[in-house]
Amino acid sequence: MKYKLYLTLFILTSTVLSIAVGSYATVSTPSIFGDHMVLQQGKSLPVWGKADPGETVTVTLNDKTKSATACSEGRWTVKLPRMDAGGPYELTIEGKDNSLVFSDVLVGEVWLGSGQSNMQWTVSNSANAVEEMANANFPKIRLFSVKRTVATSPQDDCEGSWAVCSPESIPEFSAALYYFGRELHQELNQVPMGLIHTSWGGTPAESWTSRGMLESDPDLAYMVQQWDQTLADYPAAKTAYDKAMEEWQQAAEQAKAAGTAEPKKPDEPRGPNHPWLASGLYNAMIAPLVPYAIQGAIWYQGESNANRAYQYRKLFPAMINDWRNAWGQGDFSFYFVQLANFQDTLPEPAESDWAELREAQTMTLSLKNTGMAVIIDIGEAKDIHPKNKQDVGKRLALNALAKNYGQDVVWSGPIYKSMRVWKDKIVLKFDHVLSGLTTSDGEAPKGFAIAGADKKFVWADAIVKGKKVIVSSPQVPEPVAVRYGWAINPVCNLVNGKGLPASPFRTDEWPGLTVNNK
Repeated sequence: MKYKLYLTLFILTSTVLSIAVGSYATVSTPSIFGDHMVLQQGKSLPVWGKADPGETVTVTLNDKTKSATACSEGRWTVKLPRMDAGGPYELTIEGKDNSLVFSDVLVGEVWLGSGQSNMQWTVSNSANAVEEMANANFPKIRLFSVKRTVATSPQDDCEGSWAVCSPESIPEFSAALYYFGRELHQELNQVPMGLIHTSWGGTPAESWTSRGMLESDPDLAYMVQQWDQTLADYPAAKTAYDKAMEEWQQAAEQAKAAGTAEPKKPDEPRGPNHPWLASGLYNAMIAPLVPYAIQGAIWYQGESNANRAYQYRKLFPAMINDWRNAWGQGDFSFYFVQLANFQDTLPEPAESDWAELREAQTMTLSLKNTGMAVIIDIGEAKDIHPKNKQDVGKRLALNALAKNYGQDVVWSGPIYKSMRVWKDKIVLKFDHVLSGLTTSDGEAPKGFAIAGADKKFVWADAIVKGKKVIVSSPQVPEPVAVRYGWAINPVCNLVNGKGLPASPFRTDEWPGLTVNNK
């Protein structure tokens, strides 16, 4: 009996050890590498993964081969040389005990799309969805979606896989990213297009920014500190919540039996899985993608930071620089969507946190290789998720076509440049006016407000004079400031010759609603 017991223990121990050793020694890559993937043309191509420490790993793509030795932590990286668009190819990765083979690999353009719910918004929920899904036969467009999850430290991998764009694969994919990628694909002679979607509805920008970046700025570090305290308090808060839930369930059952109203359900405490965790989404949904070679990123977010719009002036550029630093591929292109019009229009000029957030977004254009899609004309008053994601994608794509691919296209509507006071009027100048300014409906310009030194804005009369707009009001004989489209849902109609809308703006720097908000 003892012999049989010892033999059983020996077999079990040997099996466990062989499994442990085998799993450690097996060459592996993160999920961003797989069948049907697209690799970025014209850039060196990082390929990385894990293996046994000291193990030699050889990577081959078409006729390009590179080898690396895994470090003491079992990590390895190679950089394949630049390639032109083409394929399909096989990518093989060979170690001493196993090899990986990824098939149907294309080389083309790779773009990442991120943000909150308007980036998450699916093709199936966009305008004209039935026809769009039925026509989504683009075998050279490839789709990768990162599973939504949170982490308290940077992760090596995420859950996701590449899929060929088809009517079957497109319905639940990001509409904004798909329409952006489709526009590029069609305008660039069907070049292969890899679209990496990583977004989460309702999330703020600090969740998408690394801890190191937030901590490096005294005005942003408090976010990390507050969340550190929240996580430290979470075990006790969770225990209290569980107890409260037990009591609530009993009270709810009693109320149901008595036919009375159910008591209010306890609020679950924020913890390590909350999507608002500072750096939590960067750790789980951005870090695992680094340093996969990309052409650039598009971003649709801001609603969840609108009540802290002044802070966004610093936070948003910090996040962009953070991503660029992490990738180590230089100042890659970063194009973003300005917040759309939403909610009811107001009868009189007023302060607006959404207008301040749009201003913060516009200020971010001072960063190199950025661009903005203005959609102040295609929002929906009753829905924070405009269904017209086709024009969102097209306007983002105009930035890329002009700046990345050298096409002669107009990529921006009018942007405020300067003002001067002329008698009882203010004369405004704009960039991106082309041959001259006009209005989208052929009527007089709308959405302008004017104020004197008392800072009281009233609706203004405005006329277009070529590339300028002249603004005045008999109620303001000595004007000092003008605002345009300064509301959550402004009525405004200024466009350039290509019909692209002017960005909302203000000429003053008077403190706004969110100047002191944290």
